[in-house]
Amino acid sequence: MKGPTAQTAPPALPVLRRAVRWAFSALVPAELVLVLCVLGGVRIPPAARLATESVMLLLAAVSATLICLDHRRHRRAGLDRRSAFLAAIADTVPAAVRKLTAHEVFLSTSFLRWVTRRGPHGVRDGDLPVPYAPGQTATTYGFLFVCVVETVALAFLIPWPVVHAVTLVLDIWGCYFVIALHASCVVRPHVVGADGSLRLRYGALLDIRIPADRIASVRLCREFPDGKLAVVDEHGVADMAVAGQTTVTVELTGPVRYVRALGRPAEARAFRFYAEDPASAVAALRSHHPVPGRTGTAGGYPGSRSCPTVGGHAGVAAPCDTGPTSGG
Repeated sequence: MKGPTAQTAPPALPVLRRAVRWAFSALVPAELVLVLCVLGGVRIPPAARLATESVMLLLAAVSATLICLDHRRHRRAGLDRRSAFLAAIADTVPAAVRKLTAHEVFLSTSFLRWVTRRGPHGVRDGDLPVPYAPGQTATTYGFLFVCVVETVALAFLIPWPVVHAVTLVLDIWGCYFVIALHASCVVRPHVVGADGSLRLRYGALLDIRIPADRIASVRLCREFPDGKLAVVDEHGVADMAVAGQTTVTVELTGPVRYVRALGRPAEARAFRFYAEDPASAVAALRSHHPVPGRTGTAGGYPGSRSCPTVGGHAGVAAPCDTGPTSGG
């Protein structure tokens, strides 16, 4: 009796959480505007600054109290300290906010790893890194050039101090984001594990782990999907395109669940992703997943000798390797 009772939150806590979330949604932009005004030389009345800071401190204290109460509740339910803390954070902080915060942390650490040339992240002995960043390098640096030109131009053209400060901060952050995202794509490649597992990533935004026993078949297949990153289509296929194309198709024996960039859960029965050297990636995966025969695919998809047949999904494909999934 005591365990289930401890797992149930008091009725007032959900209401208090919603109130805190709405208050933060209104006050965080106000705090940002206040900081930018100060940087821009605008004189802020002391009463307004004091009121804003007081409310922010109050909300921080209430949030900390909520997290402590939830942590105690999860501990009583039998979770260890780390799991209880993560569960308490999940109760109070929205998934999108958690993901965006994690993205910023991963972008910063990836940028430092890229600058210091420490090598790829998450690649152990026996693993094969599968780079994909070279496929978008030209586009990324072209976009960075446009961002720099825009930043310099607006810095000279905008005469109003507040607007100038806001625009300058946003433009500089935009330039940093482009560089850091490219750096995260460089140091966080796809990984074919030594045990035959597959880890698909897109910089700091996406990380999908596919166990070895879920991989049914793999083949070379160049396609040009038009969907968004890791969005599952009606056939259960998720595309992780780079520069608008994918080069490897992996079909699964069953659905794999993952979390998209902004925290929304999804599951897919097949993945199409881009690899700079797709032949090496396919060879490494096939060495762990030999499947006899040349026709038919596992995972509930119709067998076919042509490339664009994942779930019956047609697309542009060239070149396409439709040989057996066995090694050699």
